[in-house]
Amino acid sequence: MKIAVIGCTHAGTAAVSNMVKLYPEAEITVYERNDNISFLSCGIALHVSGVVKDPNGLFYSSPEELTELGVKMLMEHEVVDINVEEKKITARNLTEDKDVTDTFDKLVMTTGSWPVIPKIEGINMENVLLCKNFHHANTIIEKAKDAQNIVVVGAGYIGIELVEAFEMSGKNVTLIDGETRILSKYLDESFTEIVEKDFTDRGVQLALGETVNRFIGENGKVSAVQTANGQYEADLVILCIGFQPNTGLLKGQIDMLANGAIKVDEYMRTSNEDVFAAGDSCAIRYNPTGEYAYIPLATNAVRMGTLVAKNLVKPTVRYMGTQGTSGIKIYDQNIATTGLTEASAQRMGLNVKSVTIVEHDRPEFMPTYEEVQLKVVYEEDSKRIVGAQVMSKIDVTQSINTLSVCIQNKMTMDELGFVDFFFQPHYNKPWNFLNQAGLQVI
Repeated sequence: MKIAVIGCTHAGTAAVSNMVKLYPEAEITVYERNDNISFLSCGIALHVSGVVKDPNGLFYSSPEELTELGVKMLMEHEVVDINVEEKKITARNLTEDKDVTDTFDKLVMTTGSWPVIPKIEGINMENVLLCKNFHHANTIIEKAKDAQNIVVVGAGYIGIELVEAFEMSGKNVTLIDGETRILSKYLDESFTEIVEKDFTDRGVQLALGETVNRFIGENGKVSAVQTANGQYEADLVILCIGFQPNTGLLKGQIDMLANGAIKVDEYMRTSNEDVFAAGDSCAIRYNPTGEYAYIPLATNAVRMGTLVAKNLVKPTVRYMGTQGTSGIKIYDQNIATTGLTEASAQRMGLNVKSVTIVEHDRPEFMPTYEEVQLKVVYEEDSKRIVGAQVMSKIDVTQSINTLSVCIQNKMTMDELGFVDFFFQPHYNKPWNFLNQAGLQVI
């Protein structure tokens, strides 16, 4: 069996390392256009801030490691054509500038995603940077050394983390986003307003509800960013607008969403039985709605890549779907979220209500305790849980993993009120704050 794997970051690495064990007789070839694999891009901001001193620690595998397992690693090879029907693949050797061709029995598309790059005047200036891979990280760190006025465009997770890192490094930071709130895809307003205040209290300029019109500069270097509302001085700009799937090679050959995300079933199979996909290149079932959704997260990618290997020959282990569970730490705030926010649920036409708990994590007779804010979103009629958010200066983020399981298993608020949680004064109260959320609805 000849297996061709296109791309080798999270999903690809997981798929390959498991396929080697499951199919020792298979001929596995990996095509990767970069010179490295398995880079944890979520650690870029930690590297920028100096928390992570050695960027090599952000890799958890290597081409050499997979080669030793018997995998043919074609590094710096960019696939330029795939013919699914004829099972042929063409790749360009980027170091020698020549094409190589091969055939496959099974194709694994783990091509990931790439940053959204809008057509804006001046976007190609040398100090306007992307933030995705290892080389981006190194460039950002190098250019940030001499930069004082840094503009981050995009208030998602990566953008927010970079803003914190640059501010803590003593830079003048401006954050621009077209939405009126930061992290609007992940958190409702009662949570984002706390983080926004943390930023403004530290001198970060928030330019929310603004869209970049052009980048201004001279001699190929940016000096300012212009929006309809004003102009912001900048000697370095980082674009964190979002991501889109890298799937153009299969356009018109397999089923996709409108944005190009490949549709896969619960066994990671595409509309062609010999083509599998995993990670940021594809769309999967989103449990809060039951519909396909594009949710590019490393956690999803690793799970999906592993399932590709399990199901490559025959359907064996099904994917249970995702809630898009994620977390972030900004200054003193530990934040986690799963499923739909109340705002996003309403935009999708769901009839939802919510309950918010503001409670201490431990009994007040203990020497110390911290405030916890929890919000749970649920369908009004069925009381089925569809989303949750938590924030605290103490780490209670694991509670969101619990609520992720609740959403996955279609649990209701009534059931949440009486789930068996332990009590011990060092850790919590007799009624866990998750129980309290459920009890408020009963």
